[in-house]
Amino acid sequence: MSDPIYVIGHRNPDTDAICAAIGYAAYLRCVREDEVIAACCGEINARTNWVLKLAGAAAPKLLLDVRPTAALVGRKEVLTASPNETFLSVYRKMLEHNFRSIPVVNGEQKLIGMPTIQEMAQLFLPSESTHKAANREVRTCVRNMVTALGGQLIGNTSGVDEVEDLILVVAASSENTSRDRAKQFPPRQLVLVTGDRPEIHKLALELGVRCLVVTGGFMPHDDLLKQAQEKGICVIVAPQDTASASQLIRFSRPIGEAAHEYLSFTSRTPLREIIHVVQNSHQPLFPVIDEETGKLEGVFSKSDLVEVPRTKLVLVDHNEFSQAVAGADEAEIIEVIDHHRLSGNLRTKEPVRFINEPVGSTSTIVGIMYKMRGLTPDKSTSICLCAGLISDTLNLTSPTTTNTDREILAWLAEVAGIDAAQFVKDFFAAGSLLREATPARAIEGDRKVFEENGWRISISQIEEMGLDEFWKKQAELHAALVALCAAHDLHFACLMVTDITAHHSVLLVAGDKRVEAAIDVDYHERSPQIYDMPGVVSRKKQLFPYLSNLVSKLTPP
Repeated sequence: MSDPIYVIGHRNPDTDAICAAIGYAAYLRCVREDEVIAACCGEINARTNWVLKLAGAAAPKLLLDVRPTAALVGRKEVLTASPNETFLSVYRKMLEHNFRSIPVVNGEQKLIGMPTIQEMAQLFLPSESTHKAANREVRTCVRNMVTALGGQLIGNTSGVDEVEDLILVVAASSENTSRDRAKQFPPRQLVLVTGDRPEIHKLALELGVRCLVVTGGFMPHDDLLKQAQEKGICVIVAPQDTASASQLIRFSRPIGEAAHEYLSFTSRTPLREIIHVVQNSHQPLFPVIDEETGKLEGVFSKSDLVEVPRTKLVLVDHNEFSQAVAGADEAEIIEVIDHHRLSGNLRTKEPVRFINEPVGSTSTIVGIMYKMRGLTPDKSTSICLCAGLISDTLNLTSPTTTNTDREILAWLAEVAGIDAAQFVKDFFAAGSLLREATPARAIEGDRKVFEENGWRISISQIEEMGLDEFWKKQAELHAALVALCAAHDLHFACLMVTDITAHHSVLLVAGDKRVEAAIDVDYHERSPQIYDMPGVVSRKKQLFPYLSNLVSKLTPP
């Protein structure tokens, strides 16, 4: 199955943005074979939650960032090695699968290392050090040596799983020479390797070495094995010749002991932050670590970054990247369904379906799409679309309302089986944002940012059944607007609180005093930073055009 398509509204979504996303996702599932999911990029307000509960509809998937991340390119099916596996077994595993690197993880799937085949090959080569034990040192355990040799362990078996710093001595010379060579090192670190040479076997007992490796498949005498048991000496019978056995012992080091530095990325790291770092690295494979659990989630190579998969989006109720979910400019935009002005900053790499209708709500457009296809939405979807349409047109009283809105609402209300008048009353009474939310959250509930003539302006709107809650919180709301300007580098911010019963709004302002002075010319200042706006109820068709025209006459800040 192909990647899902997300239908998503603007940041700080209102009821129309949520309900249009739900409705259009349902429509696309009817006309396409793709997986289509309704999504949102902000908190759902109380009224919209009331609608979803009434409709029995699931809340859209919360999607706050769609930028491609390490998790998106990481291959999930990963061949791994455990820390106690030998260098040799891991090396063979990498050769068998033609891998240049392999993740080493513990029992909890936490990453320990990322050895590469080149690094392992270098570790097999002799050191240039002049230290007498440098090329004899082997950090391993007896059990690993037995495994690497495919041999048989006889004699003392205590501590065979403990990783130790051992010294490898091949007794191929005379007994005296072998004794002199062995005595240069601590006996309990010695691994003495020899063939069918009883005198060397006795030497091992005499010295009390850690381990005697008898090569060529030769089985020592029973009395020697008994003495080895008494003296705590491990005896390994190996089928290889002495030279081969010595090499295999060197390769028996546990891979978990080969600690080295490596680059890794958390699952949420944006790819744009990864690409440059990866391009300048010689590391062949890069692990992706789950940000929550710390476990290995996947791996990727440089070639995986050539064709990066992008999240597929359908944007509804807006057509500006500045209002879209974070990372929308890096996503694949499939369609745009909207009823607002064109901003000019939305650009796509491929042709897209772009529907922009001058109607009162995006939910109206979704209803039109159903009718054009001869389809009828189910009851749940119809209820959602009714709510989106009623909300954005203030129950068909907003100046943005068209005859099309009226026709579509009548049709949807019939399909939904609702009493439109009662529904409207219940919807607007479902929750007061000013009463239930903090001032900062109330301002963010339905907020849009516009850029005009060099000015960055934020306009928030709240619809209330009366203005009582506003007058109680006006000072706190103004402080929240001031903080908003500072936090988002805005020149001006305002909050329009609309009394839907009186068809009247008040405007609370903060920011550049020149804008405030210009507003004062046209509207009555009811109290400091608060203006009466009788008959103004639409941000899109009334307030924004007014402010846009106003700042176009001012010198840019």
